[in-house]
Amino acid sequence: MIILRPFILVYLGISSAYAATSTTSAHTSSITGCHSHGSSIYCIDGDGHEVLVSATSTPTSGIPAQYTGCHSHGTESYCMDADGNDVLIQEEATEESEDEHSDHDHDHDHDHEESSSEGGQNCHFHAGVEHCVGTGESESSHASCGIQTRDYDVPLRIGTLFVVLATSAIGVFAPILLMKLPFASINGVVSTVIKQFGTGIILSTAFVHLYTHANLMFTNECLGELEYEATTSAVVMAGIFLAFLLEYIGHRVIVARNSKKDAAEVTESESQPTAQKGQYGSTHDLPQQPTLACLGHSHGTFDPTRPTSKFSVLVMEAGVLFHSILIGLTLVVAGDSFYKTLLVVIVFHQFFEGLALGARIATLQGAIFPSKAIMAAAFALITPIGMAIGLGVLKSFNGNERSTLIALGTLDALSAGILVWVGVVDMWARDWVIEGGEMLNAKIGKVLTGGISLVTGMILMGVLGKWA
Repeated sequence: MIILRPFILVYLGISSAYAATSTTSAHTSSITGCHSHGSSIYCIDGDGHEVLVSATSTPTSGIPAQYTGCHSHGTESYCMDADGNDVLIQEEATEESEDEHSDHDHDHDHDHEESSSEGGQNCHFHAGVEHCVGTGESESSHASCGIQTRDYDVPLRIGTLFVVLATSAIGVFAPILLMKLPFASINGVVSTVIKQFGTGIILSTAFVHLYTHANLMFTNECLGELEYEATTSAVVMAGIFLAFLLEYIGHRVIVARNSKKDAAEVTESESQPTAQKGQYGSTHDLPQQPTLACLGHSHGTFDPTRPTSKFSVLVMEAGVLFHSILIGLTLVVAGDSFYKTLLVVIVFHQFFEGLALGARIATLQGAIFPSKAIMAAAFALITPIGMAIGLGVLKSFNGNERSTLIALGTLDALSAGILVWVGVVDMWARDWVIEGGEMLNAKIGKVLTGGISLVTGMILMGVLGKWA
C-alpha cells in the first residue's frame, strides 16, 4: 500500500482536475439578462460573459429573461427554457471573431473594384445604392440598410459638375443649330440621322435604364417584400397613361382654341362688303377635326387647325428631366472607387439623351430664342442641379432607406412610362407607320439611314445600361 500510495494520489489529482474542468462551463445554474440582436438571442452567464443561445425555436412566451437548469453534456453546455426544452449555450468568442471579420469586410465594402474582383460580381451604383449581380459572397455580405461609409472626393465632384453641364449643353443645342444649316440635302440627312438616333436613345432609356432601375429599387432587400409583385410594371403603366392623358387634353384644348379663332375670323370676313371679300378671298368652311396623322406634325406652312408638336415635346422633356435629376444624384453619391467609371458613362448618357431631345425641339416651329433655347437650357442644367443636391446631402444620404427607395423607384417608373409613350407613339410610330410620317413613304436610302440610326441609338444606350 505504501508503494501504491503515490500512484493513487496522482490518479485522484488527475480525476479532480478533470472534474473541475468538465464542470467549468456549466458551473452556472442559470443565465440571465437575455436579449436579442436581430434574430439571435444572447444572455449573460455567471462570469458576466455574453453567450449565444442556439434555440431551435422561440418559446411560446417570447424571449425569456433567463434560462435555468444549466448542465453539461460532454463538452457542450445546455440550459432549459420555459417550456422545458434544452437549448445549446455557445461562447461568444467565436461570434466576436466572425463579427470582427464582418466589420473588416464592411470597411472595404466601399471599394467596388476589390469587391467585384474577389466576389466575381459586377456592381454598380444607382442613387447611392450598390447593386451587385453574379456569384460570390458579397451578394449576401452583411448588407446594411444604414448610411454607408465611403470615400468622397468633393473637389473632383464639383469640377465634374461643369463637365456634365457642358456635355449636356452641347448634346441638346447641337441638333437645334445643325437644323439651321443652309444646305437642304445635308440638312435633311442630318435631321433624319439625329431624329431616329434620338428615338432609339429614348426607347432604350425607358426600358433598359429607367424600368430596370425602378425594379431594382422596388426589389431592394431594405424595402422589404412588396405585397404586390407587379408594382414596377403598374407604376410604369400609370406613367404611360399620364403621358397619354396630358397629350390628349392638350391637343383637345389647342384644337378648340384654334376652332374658335377661325370661327371669329369667318364671322369678321362675312361682315365685310362684297368688294372687300373679293379682295381678300371668299370665306371658307369651318375647320375639320384633325386626324391622328396631323397631330404633332408641321409640314410646310402652319395650319391653325392642327396642334403643333410642342406639347408632345414638353411631355417628353418632363420625363427626361425627372430622370436626369436622379442621374445627377446617382453620380455624386457613388463611392470614389466607381466614380470615374460612372462619370464617363453619365457623360455619354447625357450627350446622347441631349441629342434625342434637341432633335425634337429643333423640329418645332419658330425661332430658337426664346422658347427653344429655354427648353434646351432646362435639360442642360437639370443634371448639374441633381449633382448639387447630391453634394449637399453627401454625408447624410441613405439610398437604402425605405422612403428613399419608394420615392426614387416611383420617379424612375413614372419617367419610364412617360418615355415609353413618347418614344413608341410620338416618335417611333408617328415617324414610321402613322399616315403623314416622314419615313412611311420615304425613299429606300432615307429608310436605311433612319433604320440604322434608330437601331444604333438603341444599342449604344443599351450598352451604357451595364454601368448606369
